Amino acid sequence: MSLPPEKASELKQLIHQQLSKMDVHGRIREILAETIREELAPDQQHLSTEDLIKALRRRGIIDDVMKELNFVTDSVDQELPSSPKQTVGFDKQSTLKKTNIDPARRYLYLQVLGGKAFLEHLQEPEPLPGQICSTFTLCLHYRNQRFRSKPVPCACEPDFHDGFLLEVHRESLGTESKVSVGILNIKLEMYPPLSQTLSQEVVNTQLALERQKTAEKERLFLVYAKQWWREYLQIRPSHNSRLVKIFAQDENGINRPVCSYVKPLRAGRLLDTPRQAARFVNVLGYERAPVIGGGGKQEQWCTLLAFLCRNKGDCEDHANLLCSLLLGYGLEAFVCVGTKAKGAPHAWVMTCGTDGTIMFWESLTGHRYIHKPTNPDEPPLAEQPKPLYPYRTVGCVFNHQTFLGNCQPSDAVETCVFDLNDESKWKPMSEEAIKSVCAPGATTSLPPFPPLCASTIDASATSNEIEMQLRLLVSEHRKDLGLTTVWEDQLSYLLSPALASYEFERTTSISAGNEEFQDAIRRAVPDGHTFKGFPIHFVYRNARRAFATCLRSPFCEEIICCRGDQVRLAVRVRVFTYPESACAVWIMFACKYRSVL
Repeated sequence: MSLPPEKASELKQLIHQQLSKMDVHGRIREILAETIREELAPDQQHLSTEDLIKALRRRGIIDDVMKELNFVTDSVDQELPSSPKQTVGFDKQSTLKKTNIDPARRYLYLQVLGGKAFLEHLQEPEPLPGQICSTFTLCLHYRNQRFRSKPVPCACEPDFHDGFLLEVHRESLGTESKVSVGILNIKLEMYPPLSQTLSQEVVNTQLALERQKTAEKERLFLVYAKQWWREYLQIRPSHNSRLVKIFAQDENGINRPVCSYVKPLRAGRLLDTPRQAARFVNVLGYERAPVIGGGGKQEQWCTLLAFLCRNKGDCEDHANLLCSLLLGYGLEAFVCVGTKAKGAPHAWVMTCGTDGTIMFWESLTGHRYIHKPTNPDEPPLAEQPKPLYPYRTVGCVFNHQTFLGNCQPSDAVETCVFDLNDESKWKPMSEEAIKSVCAPGATTSLPPFPPLCASTIDASATSNEIEMQLRLLVSEHRKDLGLTTVWEDQLSYLLSPALASYEFERTTSISAGNEEFQDAIRRAVPDGHTFKGFPIHFVYRNARRAFATCLRSPFCEEIICCRGDQVRLAVRVRVFTYPESACAVWIMFACKYRSVL
């Protein structure tokens, strides 16, 4: 790499100053004179340049010069960390100089040098200084490592400049999108440098072999799936109308076996119980896949990384994640595909207890339902259990190893028997066929699931911030109505136990602490006064949006717009954080006033 003329001149000047400081020229003259006296033979007319260099090197003069010059090299041994587990991008020139790499490992340094052709933002104007704008954040997952870039303003050519150190493992796989969202300029560097590189011919041959192997496995599984489906329809022609979902399209437009969307997932120390895991999945946002034009529901299942990075997804995404977490806790869990009210397609989770108990888990709400099938052959007057769950039909169940099609006479959930080992009721797919395309390491399977990340939200600070914003919004709203606002801090504080109790009940299905809350409120409200409270729950942290929703409730609107004698208002916000920066936000508005007879 050549230096610019000004840099080369500067470097020469520095070297000249250092040589003068060390009196290198004088030392060289002395060594040359000594060498001539000692080594020049009578019959030898001159010393070669190599002889002189050897003499200088033997007396250490060259080593001394190099030490004193103290060149700062771009040494990767001083720059790269040995265990890149951080979840944000880092700057190669500053952060990495403080750490070392493990020479027994190999790293890939990925630099994002900018973006272009993000066409959805082509017409967006440049944000004004200080103006809040939408941002892009680049999320990366490589093996068990996750990274996030610094947010940059949304633009047609986003100003991405970030670096990520990826520890390289063998058998790594990736996916390719059919439709480009935009173009990223990236640079890849291998650390430490490879002693020898593979020729392009070898690389191309290996890639061709892997593509051929993948295509053959996919072809064989597709042939098997078609045969399985023909056999399933032969059992009963009406099976053609049941929701038996064998393949699903991911966000990149790739059709994958549904079993590949589920794998046992351990949450480490971020979640303690299966019910807490259900609550975590519940507070992730619900959003149906966007549809262009009219028609039915868009068929799109997100891979886990895309779902977690977006922090929202459809019912199938929630069900796949919950099933994976429950499998990680050692439960026998399956995703159920069927319908709910009005025949709308839906997915939920089922666990099978060792005692035969069948439990349904609704991933969008966190509710749990015990399934007790009704017997359609019982006399009409016989008492039958009334189902509390919202599910109408079930077409198939699956997890990472099993796929079963419902082949009972009726696919109604209330009459369905979930004895999954009874092949007269559930037609299984070959576990070997599923393993060939869905097992870890299979060339056609999705990459390993990313590890869950701890929340980056400060619960106390966020609670205070939302609470202060709500106070301002309430005061402004009452001012517009010609009302004054007096806040009572003690009453606001007394609302905290109620909010904690509500979240505890959502997480454990156990109600606790309500007696103490009611007793404290009775003591805080004088005789002749009335107390009203309104709790509400959100999974987002936008105070203005939450306030607008609260006003749509007549009961809450009555509290916020309370008129009367000695009116005192209170509001309390409690944010409960979960992995992936998901959170449950509980808000309680309250007022007390003197009753007028």
